[in-house]
Amino acid sequence: MQSISISMLTICGIEELPSHDKRLVTHVLSILDPEAPEIAAFDRYDAHERTTLRFHDIIEPRPGQILPQPEHVQDILRFGAELTESRTGRTEGHLLVHCHMGVSRSTAAMLTLMAQVRPDEDADHLFQRLREIRPQAWPNSRMVRFADEALDRGGRLTEALTRHYAHQLRAQPRFKEWMTQLGRQRELEMARD
Repeated sequence: MQSISISMLTICGIEELPSHDKRLVTHVLSILDPEAPEIAAFDRYDAHERTTLRFHDIIEPRPGQILPQPEHVQDILRFGAELTESRTGRTEGHLLVHCHMGVSRSTAAMLTLMAQVRPDEDADHLFQRLREIRPQAWPNSRMVRFADEALDRGGRLTEALTRHYAHQLRAQPRFKEWMTQLGRQRELEMARD
């Protein structure tokens, strides 16, 4: 994302936010559960621009929970467009994207932003770069599908996601148990080389 004068990309969970308060974060995308309180850790950050989105980390309907919607991905893309437009006069920046654990919604959002900035970059390479930023990345499949459609990627992001899931299951077998507990069996079934 150097083309938008962002020299550092970070993905994390809420508990990790205090460890980034001295890292000169300039832009934050927060993805929170709708009922989550505001985050006090940002009070210790230097001045930064922050956008907050609120929806649950689910891939199928659940009573009382908000599924990620195409509008949420449009909000992420709007955030990315505003970041690009604000690059004038900025020589560097630090983008931090977080969700509750820094594993699913935030990694899907970062993938979306990287794909937006580099529309011709190979999808598998984008996932490789995502793993370099956040080794435990397990992007929310629903969000990736909406990003694929919004960015006219022709299914390539979704197809690469299946290979990413397979890679993650080999590298970190604990994902099988976690995703099963979270009701994300469909994503486990997607995993293939």
